[in-house]
Amino acid sequence: MGFFEQRTRTTAIILSAGQGRRLLPYTANSPKCLIDVGGLRVIEWQIDALMAAGITRITAVIGYGADQVEKVLHDRYGPGVISTIYNPFFEVADNLASCWMARHVMHDDFILLNGDTLFEPPVLERLLDAPARAITLAIDKKPAYDSDDMKVSLVGDRISAVSKQIALDSVDGESIGMMHFQAGGGPLFRSALEDSMRRPEALQNWYLSIINHLASTTGQVFAQSIEGLDWNELDFPADLKAAQALVKFWACRKNGTAIAFAEDEKESS
Repeated sequence: MGFFEQRTRTTAIILSAGQGRRLLPYTANSPKCLIDVGGLRVIEWQIDALMAAGITRITAVIGYGADQVEKVLHDRYGPGVISTIYNPFFEVADNLASCWMARHVMHDDFILLNGDTLFEPPVLERLLDAPARAITLAIDKKPAYDSDDMKVSLVGDRISAVSKQIALDSVDGESIGMMHFQAGGGPLFRSALEDSMRRPEALQNWYLSIINHLASTTGQVFAQSIEGLDWNELDFPADLKAAQALVKFWACRKNGTAIAFAEDEKESS
């Protein structure tokens, strides 16, 4: 199978159902995925990167402001180009329920992506170029971690645990909210989804709780480092400011003025 054919067989699922209350007032009237960052909405940055990588089978799971999201996708990409799935539980459930709603499009090869992760295209490329394994999480490393980071522990390049509660002396990186399922990973994940959704606490769980379970019980969850590449998670107003600076830097780098921009940012901080 050629490179282009392989990429066109990959499905991408973007989890964009939430409002993003921690980003208020920016999300008072529209969802987090429609926040404008440097002239594009967050979901547009993600879809453009996916399409640039050859991935055109894209599904967005939506909830809060669903009509607004569908209009943006229709106007920007054309009717029916980006599929949507409505999650009616977005007000009372976390993203495990969004995954469950999209389980029927989780085929043999798919990318699962948090709807609040802004990233430069090489991040996606590095994940796609990783060895074909059941489940591969894109991870980054930094000098220190806080309670809100989705931390990971590693045994070699295999993930042994992924959770916000990992003890700091056992942390080897953090998940950036992007993962690739291949080589049997999809059925593993779907089966665990079905089992989890039968429990009352499921609506309050993140889907990474399932990844953590699979990591500890199957040994089929691996890490792909994207260290040195740019990404940003949008949770709080300060994150939005950082994201705006990041995309401005990307634009300057593209125009050959990134060094001067970085010096200006350093002086103004």
